[in-house]
Parts: sequence; structure tokens; C-alpha cells
Amino acid sequence: MSRGLRAATRPYVAAFASRFLQMLQYRTAALAGFATQCWWGGIKVMVFAAFYGGTAIAGASSPMSLAQAITYTWLAQGMLVLMPWMGDPEVGQAVRTGAVAYDRLRPVDAYALWFARSAGWIAARLLPRVALMAAFAAVALPLAGLGDWAWQLPASVAAGAAFLLSAGLALLLSTAMVMLLNVAATAALNERGINAVATPVVIVLSGNLLPLALLPDAWQAALLVQPLAGLMDIPARLYFGQLSGWQAAGGLGLQCFWIAVLVALGRFAMGRTMRNLQVQGG
Repeated sequence: MSRGLRAATRPYVAAFASRFLQMLQYRTAALAGFATQCWWGGIKVMVFAAFYGGTAIAGASSPMSLAQAITYTWLAQGMLVLMPWMGDPEVGQAVRTGAVAYDRLRPVDAYALWFARSAGWIAARLLPRVALMAAFAAVALPLAGLGDWAWQLPASVAAGAAFLLSAGLALLLSTAMVMLLNVAATAALNERGINAVATPVVIVLSGNLLPLALLPDAWQAALLVQPLAGLMDIPARLYFGQLSGWQAAGGLGLQCFWIAVLVALGRFAMGRTMRNLQVQGG
């Protein structure tokens, strides 16, 4: 049974590994992205410092302390490429050139193949930037005497473990969303308009632009259960220990729920799209 499972998953593992290793070659792009994210992260940290210092939100009733808001900012900058505001460019190119037809001829599940490729694409850009951001914000800033503006440790060991598990689920959730963009690009024969619509929605509802906890209290229940919260907001709440025990299990379960729903939706949409596919190029 295990041998058969390995044989069945080998093409998808190979697709993930090859895309992951391919993307790791773009070191200059990773460094440039990291520098840009440090710049914008610093600006956001200064905005938070001014905001907390000049308003009543700095009091005990605040849903997040200034230290948590600063740590959230560095987390968000490190995990920026996890945000599914654009489809896999490899799929977009295949649609434009007509090479997408080759995936219809391969003796594998087309959805699983694209999912594995997209997951490798996201993971290879995510891991180096998170490591670089942690080295900068958690190590370099305190050494430079800027400990108040640094990336703080998780609330506890359990909170850190829950965050790592949630971050892994966030990668799968992001990939499931990217797959919906891939299918939409295949149906529309162009990904530009779809990406333009997705970008502002993802930035706001994921909590990447502003922590969802700082939005109005009346919105909190709806914001927490929507799928984009599983990309940044839920992992951050686990990191800060704001979700613990059964609440933490509920947050992780919500991520799993949306992964299952979006994968099912993506499979259905891809099946219909592929049945009516008109190949362009040649």
C-alpha cells in the first residue's frame, strides 16, 4: 500500500521539488524583495509608533499592544509572498502560448499537478524571505539598539508551534486560492484583469495591510471566518497567544475547512474549464 501511494504521488512531489529548486535560483530577486519589504516594514512600524503614541489606543483596552503591532508588521512583510493576489505566472504563460494543452495530455491529475507546481512556487519565495526578515527584524535590530522596533518571540512555545502549523496550512490555503486564479486565467485566456481584481481584496481581507483586530469590533466575527483570514490573521493570533486551547483548534480547523472547500471548488471549476478549453497559440 505504501509503495503504491509513493508511486501515485511521485509525479506531484517531483513537480513541487523541481519548481521549488527552480525558484530558489532567483537569489537577486529574493534580496531585492527583502530590501523593499524592510523599507515598507520600517515605514509601517513608524506609523504604528506614531498612532499608538498619539491616541488612546495605547491603553489597556487595545486589542493589540504596540509591540504586537510591530511584530505583526514584520510577520506580514516576511509572509508577503504568501498572499494569493496573482495566479501562477507559469500557468498564465502556458495559457497565452497554448502550452496548456500539454497538461491535458499528461497521465496525471491536472489539478494536483498545477497545485504542486504552485505550492513549490510560493514556498520557494516564502522561506528565504521569512528567514531574511527574521534575521533582520529579530536579530539585527536589537543588536543595533532598536529592540523596541524588533520582531518579538511568540507568546509561548505552544503558541510558536501552533503558529508553525498554521503557517503550513496557510501555504496550502494560499495555493488553493492561487489555483482558482489559475483556472480563471485559463477560462479568460488572460490573467491580468483577474490579478488586478484579486490584489486589493487579498491585501485588505487577509490582514496584510492592517491587522484585522484593529478594524471595528462589529466586523470581527465576519472577518475571522472569511477564508482570507487564514493567510495572515489566524497565524498571527496564534503567534500572540490570542487563540489558545479550543480557540486555537477552532482557528486551525477553520483553515482546514476553507482549504477543503476551495480545493473542491477549484477542482469543479477546472474540470468545467478544461472540457471547454480552446487552445491559443501554436
